[in-house]
Amino acid sequence: MMAGISGVWDANETWLVLFGGALFGAFPAVYAVTLHACYIPVSAMLFGLIVRGIAFEFHVHTHDKRVWTLAFGCGSLLAALMQGYMLGAVIGGLPVAGGEFAGDMWLWLGVFSSCVALGVAAGYALLGGTYLIIKTGGELQTISRRRSRHAAWIMLAAAAYVTIATPLYHDYIAHHWFTMPQAFFLALLPLAGLLAFVRLMQVLDRGADHAPFTWSTVIFMVSFVGLAASLYPYLVPSEVSIAGSASSSMTLVFMLAGIGMLISVMLVYNGFQYLVFRGKILQVPAEGDAIGGEAGGGGADPDGHTNAGRIPAGSEGC
Repeated sequence: MMAGISGVWDANETWLVLFGGALFGAFPAVYAVTLHACYIPVSAMLFGLIVRGIAFEFHVHTHDKRVWTLAFGCGSLLAALMQGYMLGAVIGGLPVAGGEFAGDMWLWLGVFSSCVALGVAAGYALLGGTYLIIKTGGELQTISRRRSRHAAWIMLAAAAYVTIATPLYHDYIAHHWFTMPQAFFLALLPLAGLLAFVRLMQVLDRGADHAPFTWSTVIFMVSFVGLAASLYPYLVPSEVSIAGSASSSMTLVFMLAGIGMLISVMLVYNGFQYLVFRGKILQVPAEGDAIGGEAGGGGADPDGHTNAGRIPAGSEGC
């Protein structure tokens, strides 16, 4: 599993840095309010990401991999949950007075934000599981299919709860959703998400390799569009709007040029690395072992250690 992301995980984390920098430069008021309200989940997320990075490197070079496997899993889960708690806090509403956060430091921790956090973690597990379907074979691929199906159902349940509860938190969202003609457009989004979910279940049952990840991505894209359409014109509902929190025109033009260039570069090198490391992850035999066998299979080295935790040197794209 760790071999499946060994060539891409470092570059992927640059998107988080880019998002934070763009938010700080283009919408400083939103950055200040959300960071003040979410100091604890932001700090916990960063700690989880640090643990992930350390565990990933140590996992490669140690013989006893259990501790670092557990650390990697816990760090990943912590980062995912904290992102969900931050999203839930923003959707649930943050009290703002005089342009500053006016709530309690534990406001982000509640039933609504906990359901959002569960949904985000399940969604990330779904993406990870469907990605492993592409990268692996044999028993691990079978396990990934089963866990992807479980994660998808958990995500669907959390999304249904959030969809029902969100209008109850904000009258303007309820008015936005149930006023024509935008109600017709917004009604198409959950319908599209449900259809994508049905297709995801079908391709998982059919045994397809690439289609499950594609439909999982469609579900996320529909969710993002629905969230943006529901919150517009606010970034922190219903206190901080897009127009009211934006930087000066010159700053936005500078940010557009700078961030636009960086996004282009990042898309190119992210696409290139996925192209290079495409294909199934194959097991690398220990020195002296015969080459071959089923993908995901392992052998033992002269000291009795299995190959199951080793990072393979390449794939069919190298």
